[in-house]
Order: sequence, then C-alpha cells, then structure tokens
Amino acid sequence: MTSLTSLYQFAAERKSAEVTDWSARISWVIGLIVLIAFVYWLMRQGWKWRGSLQSGLPELHATPEGFADGEPLLTLTGRYHASTTAGQWLDRIVAHGLGTRSRVELTLTPQGLDVVRPGAADFFVPANALREARLDKGIAGKVLPEGGLLIITWAHGDKLIDSGFRSDRSAEHAAWVEAINQLTNTTATEGAAR
Repeated sequence: MTSLTSLYQFAAERKSAEVTDWSARISWVIGLIVLIAFVYWLMRQGWKWRGSLQSGLPELHATPEGFADGEPLLTLTGRYHASTTAGQWLDRIVAHGLGTRSRVELTLTPQGLDVVRPGAADFFVPANALREARLDKGIAGKVLPEGGLLIITWAHGDKLIDSGFRSDRSAEHAAWVEAINQLTNTTATEGAAR
C-alpha cells in the first residue's frame, strides 16, 4: 500500500509542459524580420549616399575604336574586387559602378588597360593614366594572403584610384606588375621627351 501511495504522490507532483504561446513567438519572429529589413535598408541608403558624395567623378572612358586590332601585351581572367582612393584601401569608390564586384577580363596593350566586367560597367584606362601596379594583401572588403591581389593605380580626372584584381591563376600577377610598371615608365619618358 505504501508503494501505491508513493507512486500516486509522484504522479501527482509531475506537471505537464506549458503550452507554447504561438502569438508571442510569431511576434518575435516578425519583429526580427522587420529589424533585419531595416538594417538592410540603412545599408542601401549608405551605399547611395556614398555614390552621391562621389558624383563629381567624371564618366569612365569607353574602349577606343581599334583597341582589339593590336597585339595585347597581357590578358587576364579573374575577379574585380573594388576600386578605392589610392593609398586608402578602405575608402571604396561606388560611383559609376566601380564598387560592384564581378568577374573580369583584363587586356593590356600599349594603348592602355581594357577592363571588361560581365554584369557590371566596363571601362578603359588609357596608358597615360596608368601610374603603377603592385601586389598587395587587401582592398575594401577583400583581404588575402600577402601578394594575393593585383592593385593597379590609375588617374581619373583629378583623383588617383587603386583597383583590385585577382587572377584565376595568381602566378600571373608578377608579370602584370612588371608589364604595367614598364608601360608607365615608357609613357612617362615619352611625355617628358615632348
């Protein structure tokens, strides 16, 4: 009898789990979704604001007629990561689509650098606007091991711009640095001779 009484007391003490309050749970989920949407809206507004601040940047050059007729010095396929103000690797330039990441096909000739970006705005950098090329480890939003990015510095209007590229075959980067620096030295020498 004592075992039956203790079993009864044990069963009486146990309580079932409380029923989930679905209205409170749904309210929290909706509140979280609204908060995430608000944060994304703020990010988009910040991107637009940055673009309006950089609206003084002139239009990008288009590829000149007959550019493809000459023999290219180098070609590269890979990724375009960003363009920033030269020397300030976190100051991303978003005007004219320069802030849009994309695939890229680069072609270097004595006329300049042709940047073809599927899904984003293509642009051309004349040879006299090229300043230097170097290997670096980071540019706005992308950090790689030392020497993982090809950074090309070029002038556009009165602004110096660093553009970051990563080849599908990173061993090509050194040849690009040498070719661009040689091309800029040649153009500077020709400009001084005039």
